[in-house]
Amino acid sequence: MTVLPFPRSEVLPGKAPLDKTPGDSGHRFDAGRRWAASIDLGFRQDRRGDSDRTRLVRARHRGPLRVQRPFYPEGEVCHVYLLHPPGGLVSGDELRIDAAVEAGAHALLTTPAAAKLYRADSQGVAWGQHTRLTVADGGTLEWLPQETLCFDGSRGIQTTEIALDRDARCLGWEVLALGRPASRLPFVSGGIEQRFCLTREGRPLWLERQPLDPTHPRFRGRWGQGGATVQATLWGVGLESPSACIEALRDALPASPRWAVTLRHDVLLLRYLGDSRNEAWDLCQRAWDVLRPSLCGREACVPRIWLT
Repeated sequence: MTVLPFPRSEVLPGKAPLDKTPGDSGHRFDAGRRWAASIDLGFRQDRRGDSDRTRLVRARHRGPLRVQRPFYPEGEVCHVYLLHPPGGLVSGDELRIDAAVEAGAHALLTTPAAAKLYRADSQGVAWGQHTRLTVADGGTLEWLPQETLCFDGSRGIQTTEIALDRDARCLGWEVLALGRPASRLPFVSGGIEQRFCLTREGRPLWLERQPLDPTHPRFRGRWGQGGATVQATLWGVGLESPSACIEALRDALPASPRWAVTLRHDVLLLRYLGDSRNEAWDLCQRAWDVLRPSLCGREACVPRIWLT
């Protein structure tokens, strides 16, 4: 499988690079500080007996990133909760998440709570979060993390790579809320950069780079962020009938100028841009309800952790 990786050396203007070797740098108090954590998950279909249950066959971790155990609320599908005990990213944190679904396997990954991106320290040291998802022929992966809350002054880079084989299927989302409006602490400083790269058999289908700088005119301009504090992106690849799915979404979801759906290079993309975390989350979850039968022939099965 060919993958188009993101460059490992990233530098935010006037700040320290994000790719320094961690080593013992977590004990430093200057711009070279790094705390690394990583997890590598592998899923395989178990064809023994009458069951085609997906098993978690690999779970290697370093630092505060791990999973407890898989859950099977719907039989064969493997539900896994990614745990990050600190609950958020601070200056110097470097998180790497790898998940690989083998042929015929089906995994659903989510998180137990919202992730937090905290204000950068006095050195302006950035954090980094890098996710790489690979799915083999006939495999299905659902990437459904709970939302990310970005505090004022946070600084970092978030990358998501999705590498699919020819007949692989994947549905996922990212929900990002900027600032803490309830505490009257808007996102007015710092800078976040999001990057997405989705390939099928090494061919890029969706490449995107989005800088979020609250001091740039596009953050307020109607031609850009428009001052919105919440955004969400949902993607679906390998749907049975993408065009019919778009019509189903338009019929099922409440009409609003804050969201839109389109199809490009066999990738269904639903976008939300507004000011309500709850609205964005409900929109994504309802869209998942609509799309999941077309993705894998199953009705949506809400992870238990979302209800706690």
